[in-house]
Amino acid sequence: MCEKRDMAVPVVAQPKVYLAGDLVFRPNAYALFEELKAICRQVGVVGMAPFDGQEEVEDMEPGIATSLAIATLDRKLMDFCDAGIFCLDPFRRGPDMDPGTAVELGYMSAQGKPLAGFTVDGRTYPQKVQAYRKDAWGDELFPRVSKGGSGSLEDADGLIVHSEGMVQNIMVEGFIRMSGGIVGIHDSIHEAFRIAITALAQNLTQRIKQA
Repeated sequence: MCEKRDMAVPVVAQPKVYLAGDLVFRPNAYALFEELKAICRQVGVVGMAPFDGQEEVEDMEPGIATSLAIATLDRKLMDFCDAGIFCLDPFRRGPDMDPGTAVELGYMSAQGKPLAGFTVDGRTYPQKVQAYRKDAWGDELFPRVSKGGSGSLEDADGLIVHSEGMVQNIMVEGFIRMSGGIVGIHDSIHEAFRIAITALAQNLTQRIKQA
């Protein structure tokens, strides 16, 4: 008679996803991150907000020491996470996303981690530049005389308006897509996030199966 043995089932930890974006500067930041974390749980991942683990800086006065402490803690959290999801919304009424978020995206891309993006602004990057130039400077975009590159227009300063067909800078959206990710677009930031995090969770699950 064979001895019956209990076979232990290995427990696989849920992937941890860094939640990045200018959301940290918004008035309802803490509540918004809790709502996004709830959506993460629904798709089987753990959302990690930049605020997580930053209790030590809450009572520090604004200044370079505090800023460097935050940057250090954010980098440590990115190292800890398995993937990143980034808000690509235009920042401070300009056409471009928050520059700090773009740095974080590049950092996690260099680590070879899966990425995703989300935004409530589905206009292409050239459309955003065109609207910004008109509102801020009262000028228009012009067709380029020369060819090549990623844009067919230039602004009044002669700079190429690049990244046609993308919602943000070609390197930003390009890195997301090269990692196997997508950009979720919806009028609701929660739904845009849900679209992106669902695809990212599937990407992570596939990687786990292949490992």
